[in-house]
Amino acid sequence: MKQTIEYYYSLKLDKLFIEGDAYHFILDDSDYYFVFCNRTIDDLKEIVECSRQLKEKNVICHDIILNNKQEVITKIEDVNYILLKVANKDRELSIVEIIEQNKKTKLSSIKTKLYRNDWANLWSKKIDYIESQLNEVEVDRVVRKSIDYYIGLTENAIYYVTKISQLYNISENDNVVLSHRRIYYPNTNLNYANPLTFIFDLEVRDVAEYIKSLYFYNETDAFLELQTYLKSVSLTQYSYNMLFARLLYPSYYFDCYEKIVNKKQDSECLIKIISKVDNYENFIRKAYNEISLYAKLEKINWLIY
Repeated sequence: MKQTIEYYYSLKLDKLFIEGDAYHFILDDSDYYFVFCNRTIDDLKEIVECSRQLKEKNVICHDIILNNKQEVITKIEDVNYILLKVANKDRELSIVEIIEQNKKTKLSSIKTKLYRNDWANLWSKKIDYIESQLNEVEVDRVVRKSIDYYIGLTENAIYYVTKISQLYNISENDNVVLSHRRIYYPNTNLNYANPLTFIFDLEVRDVAEYIKSLYFYNETDAFLELQTYLKSVSLTQYSYNMLFARLLYPSYYFDCYEKIVNKKQDSECLIKIISKVDNYENFIRKAYNEISLYAKLEKINWLIY
């Protein structure tokens, strides 16, 4: 791959590192990542324009480097790759910094193909796909023993979002901001400033994903970050409820599930999640009570009692 990158980008590399699915090298004291890309051409066109606008607002965003043909995508053995020049990759961003970025990246109108607010439909499709997959492939024993619970939790989240959408209409007061396919803890710029992760969604999306990820490192800090967020913003009834729905949805489980099915990780990641299932239910109850101080939330009888 080293010679391939040198050829397509007219570079001379000293050393190439492999980090997961990415290839990393350092050139002139800057970090570069040659990464797999599964975004559509239409998405990429908007991502490139979005990246340009972020630069104008002094929002950190990794640079997309064009190849020798002045193209964004470099295709190697029918696989699409993109070269990124990465900025401040190890810098961590807290909930406060997520809030500040949300203020800078609010959409004035929703006219982008990167908008991803149809949560109930997306989650339903994911469950249908997983259930079909479970019938076709051999899966890990830990997955078999645990997945029904998390599918059930997802069905609860789908019901919740559907109910909220019947009660409240999304309005101009529900901020749609630059968001990410997934936020992780630690929330470093390596992922957060990666334009290939960009989407637009409700501001509560990234917040909820960050808090869920943080929970599996430190439950106390996760709850404190939730409190910090709630004290720092003023949301609509719709957005407060969607924040809870997003906390309910077990994205953390399905992220591990996909890695296991794709042979990129063993079941150890799921064991850590499953061992905290009762604690996480308690966390969700606490989160529900905390958000209820700011808005009227719909009730899930088996969870909130």
